[in-house]
Amino acid sequence: MFNGFTLGGGRRRRKNKADLPPPEPAPSTPDVHTAPIASHEIVKRIDWPYPQPRPARPEWQLDTVEADLADAADAAIVRPYAWTRGRTKSAMDMRIEALVTTSELGEDIGALTHTEHRSVAELCAEPRSVAEVATLLHVPLGVAKVLLGDMAGLGLVIVHKTATGGANKAHLMLMERVLSGLRRL
Repeated sequence: MFNGFTLGGGRRRRKNKADLPPPEPAPSTPDVHTAPIASHEIVKRIDWPYPQPRPARPEWQLDTVEADLADAADAAIVRPYAWTRGRTKSAMDMRIEALVTTSELGEDIGALTHTEHRSVAELCAEPRSVAEVATLLHVPLGVAKVLLGDMAGLGLVIVHKTATGGANKAHLMLMERVLSGLRRL
């Protein structure tokens, strides 16, 4: 509106519901039926041109039953962290490449009171790394470290020093001095 004049031809009035055309009915499809179940529920059924085939019933075989029993037996096995009583860190700091062997005390079967100690002692009859022990026992590396740390504390296994262990700090300092001397040249 500009100075009282309208350029659109006058005032427009709002449309009432009576002025609107009646809504068109929804298109009906011949394959959709409604069947009242209760006074407030309506269920729609769709008639498919072809009936859905029923799935075949699985045949029970002895192999599948034996596999289910084997799975149940595996579930009864003690969880690895139960061996360590929930501990995740060992009191002894050992690297995964550290070699472990069974000591004379660990070779005595009577001294081994825990089942897991017996299995570790059998594995470490020849030198094995911490990572190998974890792999062969099928336990996480942290569990193997805790077990080996406990056994080392009891004197059942011997943990050998590694090349990167704390005993070689003098060698590391010597190498640093040689490197700094080479840089000065």
